Amino acid sequence: MLHLQLLGTLGCHLCDAAEQVLLDCLDLNAVQVEVLDIAESDDLLACFAMRIPVLRHAPSDTCLDWPFQASQVENLVRQLS
Repeated sequence: MLHLQLLGTLGCHLCDAAEQVLLDCLDLNAVQVEVLDIAESDDLLACFAMRIPVLRHAPSDTCLDWPFQASQVENLVRQLS
């Protein structure tokens, strides 16, 4: 199973929109998405505060910054699988 992270924070309407894109286009039986609040980590906050929401594959440090579309997410999943 492919593991991705959605980096964002509470109260971020763009983060909510990004999460909806992922729900609409991903097979959650094949891809696990961990939603992380960057406010809970000084390191994540320092790296991503001005970029969220960000879809990240941590092992390869591959990131897809917002605004992303379903087709871009699907391409990323194909490349990582």
